[in-house]
Amino acid sequence: MDKQQRCAWPENSTDLMMKYHDEEWGVPVHDENRLFEFLTLEGAQAGLSWNTILNKRENYRTAFDNFDIKKVAQYDAKKVAELLQNAGIVRNKLKVNSAISNAKVVLEIQKEFGSFNDYLWGFVDGKPVQNSIKNMRDVTATTDLSDEISKDLKKRGMNFVGSTIMYAMMQAMGLVNDHEVTCFRYKSLGTAK
Repeated sequence: MDKQQRCAWPENSTDLMMKYHDEEWGVPVHDENRLFEFLTLEGAQAGLSWNTILNKRENYRTAFDNFDIKKVAQYDAKKVAELLQNAGIVRNKLKVNSAISNAKVVLEIQKEFGSFNDYLWGFVDGKPVQNSIKNMRDVTATTDLSDEISKDLKKRGMNFVGSTIMYAMMQAMGLVNDHEVTCFRYKSLGTAK
């Protein structure tokens, strides 16, 4: 039996959720397509559980060409219709169209900042914010920083990028370390970049 001390949220959940917590959540992500993947999946989660999205992630990767930003930005009405018939993803027209329009905005951000990575990580001067969470009740759904990122992305034309979605993305991709201080991942991610 696994006796490692973890954050409370993945306890008593699926093996997939536990693996996600142990290996991915909070680990700094710098790859452009992976950042776009988190942006898309966090938006798809709106109104749903992360477990639902995690279970569909491989289907999303296949359906969205492994989140190749240039390819997704080129999707047309025929591709949208195909995606809306795909039972392996969340078949919500607004969310599917959002992924495509958001990809176009990411391409504009890449032109302006050199990369989506430089844009996102610029909000934290390239280093993860190290929070000191004693238990998950201490975690807020939004912060001033997630408000700022959300506002800027909306101004650029993105959808499904509200402050709560942005904070979940920040946690997932490692802009913030919100592992509980007693979690075995907290210390190892405290030095991550």
